[in-house]
Amino acid sequence: MDMKVIGHIDTCYEEKFGIPRQPGLVKEAWGKIILEPEFRNPEALRELEGFSHLWLVFIFHQSVRAEWKPTVRPPRLGGNKRIGVFASRSPFRPNPIGLSAVKLEGLDLDHLSGPLIKVSGVDLVAGTPILDIKPYIPYADSIPGALGGYVDGAPSGLGVEWKEGVDQYLSVPEKNLIEATLSADPRPAYQHEKKGREYGCLISGYNIRWQVVDAKVLVLECNKS
Repeated sequence: MDMKVIGHIDTCYEEKFGIPRQPGLVKEAWGKIILEPEFRNPEALRELEGFSHLWLVFIFHQSVRAEWKPTVRPPRLGGNKRIGVFASRSPFRPNPIGLSAVKLEGLDLDHLSGPLIKVSGVDLVAGTPILDIKPYIPYADSIPGALGGYVDGAPSGLGVEWKEGVDQYLSVPEKNLIEATLSADPRPAYQHEKKGREYGCLISGYNIRWQVVDAKVLVLECNKS
């Protein structure tokens, strides 16, 4: 089977660390899908704006491995318990294919790089190859009463505080994006008990340094990368 990459997505996340672990957790997280030249026909997007959300089928291109394992350790279970790979959304799979539901923010049919698809609520690193785009259809894709197994609801977020003066050059949308991302607690589960450790991540062109103090994120530095 010959699969074609139809485009790539540019997002506010320039590296894997810091990315939300599920789509929609950080509603402010933006993305822009740029189609490959072969697929830049505006006709391919006709009627797309009638949908509020989209399914993105993509490749975990930074997690490709020669071999796969039947079990993984999901962060939701503390990173210590093993479960079957097919009972997880781990990027380390027999085929490194991912699926995310994102919000459609609009289309730019006159963009210099061809039709541009603007989305939000992304959980993808910049440069992720997109295999397909499908509309989210509420009556078919939403299943009331569905069981979530060991995933019993969205994780509770952390409060976020800023060291004095660190946020002075940020716009309101930039600050909201950074706070929402850090509130989702990007730390590996096995490090949650470690106190005083500093972390760094790149968010929307800013190099952020932060630590967790008394169950709150304290942003220590915020500099243009």
